Amino acid sequence: MDNEQKLGMIYTAAAYILWGFLPIYWKLIEEIPAFEILAHRIIWSCVFMIAVILILNKWGAFILECKAIWNNKKSLLGVILASLTISLNWFTYIWAVNTGHVIEASLGYYINPLVSILLGMVVLKETFSRTQWLAFLLAGIGVLYMTIHFGSVPWIALLLAFSFGTYGLVKKLVPLNAMFSLTAETLVVAPIALIYLFTQQSGSFNQVNWLSLTSLLVFGAGIVTAIPLLLFSAGAKRIPLSMVGFLQYFAPTIMLALGVFLYDESFTAVHAVSFAFIWAGLVVYTFTRMKRLRKYENYKVKASG
Repeated sequence: MDNEQKLGMIYTAAAYILWGFLPIYWKLIEEIPAFEILAHRIIWSCVFMIAVILILNKWGAFILECKAIWNNKKSLLGVILASLTISLNWFTYIWAVNTGHVIEASLGYYINPLVSILLGMVVLKETFSRTQWLAFLLAGIGVLYMTIHFGSVPWIALLLAFSFGTYGLVKKLVPLNAMFSLTAETLVVAPIALIYLFTQQSGSFNQVNWLSLTSLLVFGAGIVTAIPLLLFSAGAKRIPLSMVGFLQYFAPTIMLALGVFLYDESFTAVHAVSFAFIWAGLVVYTFTRMKRLRKYENYKVKASG
């Protein structure tokens, strides 16, 4: 493994580890309503990303990218849809963590890769291999088992999985620079977030101790949102996709451990059975993808030789 790959693995692993520990951050400000946290997360992510662009002296390139997006209906629609789906994902995640559903949130991110397969089949008309069908079936059995035994659909997990899966699909259909696209996405919804905060009688912009720890944590939401994304962007381009696929399970695994051991959420036998089916599906899916990518990489080596 060369130095670039090592650096890529460190960056990508750091991104997923930070995402895994993110529930601790939201728990520190759980007394604030989820919508208000979301509004701050959007605004301060936007401010932070603009600051990063200015520091890196890429403002001119960002303006050119924005003009290109504005003049291309597909790109503009993609950015708007991406901003809405990631906002829905962020809100659901914050609400889940701050209402004691960290385990179900982790379930959503375990399911997410398989949801991406489903969206690829439905929207992009991709075909399933037999092993991919098996992986999807196993995960479906896990979700169905939990639904039947708890008497309700695990909507938090499904909403997280499908919102993030849709976000990923949009990013695939409308590929843009990672740093610029995140800035543009937050810019789209920032006015709505500002209006929401200013119209709340008890909102942080109306009655706030600007130097309190809670306020500082709220304003830091942009930093904790953007840094993992920047690390991921820097790392993913340096390592094979198969390695990214393996490292992505760091985040939900850490979240599951936090829910069980730190926040004392109930992990029942039903959870155990459901997670076992989903993990089995992920093992099948990951093995298949790694095998296919290895064959493709070997083919490229032979072709170049």
